[in-house]
Amino acid sequence: MLKFYYSGAPNPTKVALFLEETGTPYEAIPVDTRKGEQHKSEFLAINPNAKLPAIVDRDVTVFDSSAILLYLAEKTGKFLPAKTDKARGELLSWMFFVSSGVGPYFGQSVHFRNYAPEKIAYAINRYAFEAQRHAGILNARLGNQKYMLGDTYTIVDMNVWGWARLMALQDRHKFKTEMDAEALQAMFPHLSAKVA
Repeated sequence: MLKFYYSGAPNPTKVALFLEETGTPYEAIPVDTRKGEQHKSEFLAINPNAKLPAIVDRDVTVFDSSAILLYLAEKTGKFLPAKTDKARGELLSWMFFVSSGVGPYFGQSVHFRNYAPEKIAYAINRYAFEAQRHAGILNARLGNQKYMLGDTYTIVDMNVWGWARLMALQDRHKFKTEMDAEALQAMFPHLSAKVA
């Protein structure tokens, strides 16, 4: 059975949505990032980048939400656009737009606004501006059509949705939510000496 390593963050919820919508059997394995579980050797063997999500599908390991969505969509043949070069180009372009723009800017905006140990106005403003700019691009795209790739619901929509809405998986396992000294150490080990 496919093993799905997750937390309640936006990127894992995209994969959870795909798994649930396709009815793919999986074992949900919680990894609590605020306890530092992503830095344990067992998880680093799966994803050396210590980020979620990740999957292990028999002898195949895939990490990064966009890579996982592409892998699962191609494996199952579900939630892909028409098999044309044009549709494939749009799929890849918008998948990478989310990976290189929406995800990083939304994530950093939340980080610098809510979690950074030091409030840096420039960083807060820069990431908020870029998050809003990317959201504007998504709004313009979806203002003209039903889904990101037109009339077909695809993994691109799931990729976008992860940043817009969290999924019910959060109720299956309890994750630490406090941003205390333990969480700061786990999330920002390089800053631990400065924070302590």
